[in-house]
Amino acid sequence: MTNLASLLTDTADRHPERTAIVIGDMRLTYAQLNQYSDFLAAALAARGVGPGDKVALTCPNLPYFTIAYYAILKAGGTVVPLNVLLKGREVAYHLADSDAKVHLCFEGTDDLPMGREGLAGFEATDGCEHFVVITADLNAASPFEGHPTLMQVIGEGMSAPVPAVEVADDDTAVILYTSGTTGQPKGAELTHANMRSNALTSDRLFGADADNPDTYLCVLPLFHSFGQTVIQNSAVAFGGTIVMLPRFEAEAALQLMAKEQITFFAGVPTMYWGLLGVLDDSGVDVQALAERLRVAVSGGAALPVEVHREFERRFGVTILEGYGLSETSPVASFSKFGEPARVGSIGPVIPDVEMKLISPQPGEWSEVAAGEVGEIAIKGPNVMKGYYKRPEATAEAIKDGWFRTGDLARVDDDGWYYIVDRTKDLIIRGGYNVYPREIEEVLLTHPDVSLAAVIGVPHDTHGEEIKAVVIKNPGSALTEDELVAWGKEQMAAYKYPRIVEFRDSLPMTATGKILKREL
Repeated sequence: MTNLASLLTDTADRHPERTAIVIGDMRLTYAQLNQYSDFLAAALAARGVGPGDKVALTCPNLPYFTIAYYAILKAGGTVVPLNVLLKGREVAYHLADSDAKVHLCFEGTDDLPMGREGLAGFEATDGCEHFVVITADLNAASPFEGHPTLMQVIGEGMSAPVPAVEVADDDTAVILYTSGTTGQPKGAELTHANMRSNALTSDRLFGADADNPDTYLCVLPLFHSFGQTVIQNSAVAFGGTIVMLPRFEAEAALQLMAKEQITFFAGVPTMYWGLLGVLDDSGVDVQALAERLRVAVSGGAALPVEVHREFERRFGVTILEGYGLSETSPVASFSKFGEPARVGSIGPVIPDVEMKLISPQPGEWSEVAAGEVGEIAIKGPNVMKGYYKRPEATAEAIKDGWFRTGDLARVDDDGWYYIVDRTKDLIIRGGYNVYPREIEEVLLTHPDVSLAAVIGVPHDTHGEEIKAVVIKNPGSALTEDELVAWGKEQMAAYKYPRIVEFRDSLPMTATGKILKREL
């Protein structure tokens, strides 16, 4: 069977009593997880969900996300995970664009009213036929009159569970919406083969072993491809335990790592920065954490060199940096497990995947000369089949199986890649190309700088000027002029930031990426 849900059914057959999910005091075995998803799959099928039908899922990191995810797949449907921060208007867009038939939506909280926003989006959408409420207390009544709770729907399927629908490898399993840095978000269609192949590389990438399974801390949002593949699907494929934390808070994450004896941590760079920031005041036994922590993975954005080195110094664990996009399921390259780190590198291409550097000019697909910076292009079983209902956008992004990423990189003689920057983030100052990541790396070596984001702002004569938005270390008296003067000493005249702005925080996505477009 090629259905992505076979990752769960196979593990439940082999290890039914093994713990699959932990959240608070709740523990679900693989047998329970599989059974709940069977019941929900049957209920979805009774509501008309069949092969090819889209089901939207809005839920934070809770067991209900994983239950629903595999249930939709078992019914033959396509999962459309939605960002939990979306507002009603945005929800309506995603439901309409994806042709969703059902929306499974968490009730939310006062701080995160996703249920109300989800219902507003549902009511504004033609074609989405069912709105099902996921309540925090599974025995609670529905807070939205006329719309059943997840537990009520699961109950409907208990009497007649059905086997998972068989699908073709190239049938769409998941539609992941890109962040929409330009224009409206686009839905990347990822097939059962795409997602399954990426999850099953965990043994070769991270040393995953079904006979000695890992315990994963799940702080990456599961609606995002990084959390879905590297945590959820990989853990399920190899019989690991997923310890869920609905919202990342650095101190809570450290305490949970200690309590549940986490062996596998994956996060974006700002999460590592956050962990280091609270480490001394957390009260956790860092040495004990380090002895248990087997793998630390970073992705989603470039990892600052200073953060990499400090984490290794404090934890004794080398962060393995990788690279990928929603369109590539997501992992495309990864540092080699068990080998010395090459700080700043996203590693070589993963098994069965190809990568090359091409001209960053739109419409140009020729490879750049050896040693030159180029745009990363990727080909392999992890590459999406296209953007849903957008043939023109698909044709621009994919040619002869090669997907162009929009990321600029260089490659060394051993085939290890180094991200230079996003093509869209590139600053052109007075005719010179300036890569923000390079400037950020230098700024982070200043003893008073905790975090920095560099952007280009309009300038009358230079075209663009370089601006740094900076978070200072606590207690620092550093001034803007002092940091500009320091930068002038450290960097070439066309590179250093002439404008500095200090802030207490930086705008970030739900996945922890800095939102440069907002800056």
